[in-house]
Amino acid sequence: MPTKTLQIPTADGQADAFAAFPDRGERHPGVLLYSDGFGIRPVLRELARELAGHGYYVLVPNLYYRHGPVPVIELPEHIGEEDRASLFAELMPLIEAHTAERVLRDANAYVTFLTAQPEVSVGPVAVTGYCIGGLLALRTAAAHPGQVAAVAAFHGPVSADGPGLFSKLTAEVHLGHAEGDMTPEALGELSQVLDAAGVSYTSEIYPGTIHGFTMSDTDAFSASGLKQHWDHLLPLLGGTLGNR
Repeated sequence: MPTKTLQIPTADGQADAFAAFPDRGERHPGVLLYSDGFGIRPVLRELARELAGHGYYVLVPNLYYRHGPVPVIELPEHIGEEDRASLFAELMPLIEAHTAERVLRDANAYVTFLTAQPEVSVGPVAVTGYCIGGLLALRTAAAHPGQVAAVAAFHGPVSADGPGLFSKLTAEVHLGHAEGDMTPEALGELSQVLDAAGVSYTSEIYPGTIHGFTMSDTDAFSASGLKQHWDHLLPLLGGTLGNR
């Protein structure tokens, strides 16, 4: 699986990024993948490569490029529960500096760059994200209704922006919630908001999961949760990007 490190020009400088794509000399639908709060690391590269293996060009930008290239902070090989407090003490200033305005400026740069790559086929793209990246994925889809055909968010704070965000979505949506993040009552309330906004969506709690369940380098990892993630993500992309 070919991979490469790239530099994405943005309004605020150069964002380093990672891309994975099939080695068949053909063009493939583009997918923008936003990392979780811990950023680009081997597990994100593995996810990108696996997704690319299904016939997609997958672009993973460094969310924190304004603070330096990957790795912006040093991460252990396995992120245990005992590591989270100290790591988030370092990460929270970076996350808080990533304002909504910066998110939208970056999203425009990322989508523009993705669609311009010679390996990416002409047509709509998709966006997916994990944890905070799920919220960034939704914001990106809302800001690019003519270009983003599908968006997925996994264990993300998807309601953080309120109903106004959902009303701007034209993409097909899948929201995969951790059981530890979302009660059935809250899921029902979210569904009412999505219905009122006219969103075409699926929204499910993945049984037995906690926040971060897709990430195999953390204590939160759930193999069944990761499988459910693929079982929802791949049909979503195949149905919207014409890559079955």
